[in-house]
Amino acid sequence: MGDAYTPGLTVTRHAMVRKTRRLPLPGQVLRQVGDKVQSGDVVARTELPGKVHLKNLATALGAMPDEVAAQLRIRPGEALEKGAVIAESKGFFGYFKTRVMSPIEGTLESVSEVTGQAVLREPPVPVEVKAYVDGTVVEILAGEGVVVETEAALVQGIFGLSGEVNAPLVVVAPSPDHVLDVADLTTAHTGKVVLGGGRTTLAAMKQAMELRVAAIVCGGFAYQDVKELLGYDVGVAVTGTEGLPTTLVVTEGFGDIAMAKATYELLASLAGKMASVCGATQIRAGVIRPEVVVPGASAAAAEESAAGGLEVGAPVRCIRAPYFGRIGTVAALPVELATMPSETKVRVLDVDLGGGEVIRVPRANVEVIER
Repeated sequence: MGDAYTPGLTVTRHAMVRKTRRLPLPGQVLRQVGDKVQSGDVVARTELPGKVHLKNLATALGAMPDEVAAQLRIRPGEALEKGAVIAESKGFFGYFKTRVMSPIEGTLESVSEVTGQAVLREPPVPVEVKAYVDGTVVEILAGEGVVVETEAALVQGIFGLSGEVNAPLVVVAPSPDHVLDVADLTTAHTGKVVLGGGRTTLAAMKQAMELRVAAIVCGGFAYQDVKELLGYDVGVAVTGTEGLPTTLVVTEGFGDIAMAKATYELLASLAGKMASVCGATQIRAGVIRPEVVVPGASAAAAEESAAGGLEVGAPVRCIRAPYFGRIGTVAALPVELATMPSETKVRVLDVDLGGGEVIRVPRANVEVIER
């Protein structure tokens, strides 16, 4: 597969990040507006109903459904121990009794007088939602969760795998184009967010999972390696629930692509700080992008270069061949139309790629990078 790219990503040292932390079911909100929270703090909790098991007591006892209630040893609503007697037949002159044991620990929810079917439910599953980022609670979602706001450095990626982690950021790659391989990872990286450079190899990703590295942030990853890693093709589905021991965030795209120099330098400058990383990705409606959030990174000197339009000096990224993935700044915006090799006339711009290299490309072939 060729290189792939999703436009419109944010790479900035200074952003006001708001995170909605919502329970899957109504529950208890544990924080108030104005509370300061850390990434690992629980802000809301609830309980998911336990798994249901059906047991036909009438069939097991050899009785009519309306006779089951008289043979119950545990009443509906009472707790069950695994192996406990739920019901017992009267037998024949007190002998040859049939006993029905509970296959689970939980609760006997109900017994139908029509079918003799018993509903057994396992204990509820506790669910806690954490803050994910260090910040301040700015809104309460009644019975559902909170909204946490923080001033942070933010790097959005193209593609990611697995869910949220919080760990210190460490730099492993010496340059943005360094290919991250097995030899780069050691036990010293266990529980850390590792900054790679260009492509991360499949072997390195497997090594990271064995070492329990918290996350890998890299420029590229081979598309075919995703299927090899997961055992199935993700297609255009939502990612983030893979349950891998190591979260993956790809900043540039599929293929052997170096991380953008500005992205690498920004993340490298934040080494040692706690980073909140999430690999959840959705490229269809309701776009979800993988991200690296480093709260408090811009408190000292915020460079609030507003996300301007296409203007001279604006940072841009080429999103089509032959300059796919290259980063530069707008050097000029010619007014006149230019004729392309396809003989179409389009508006163009000059992009300074650094080192004296200036290219002229159609304006549709670049995107402005928000910083």
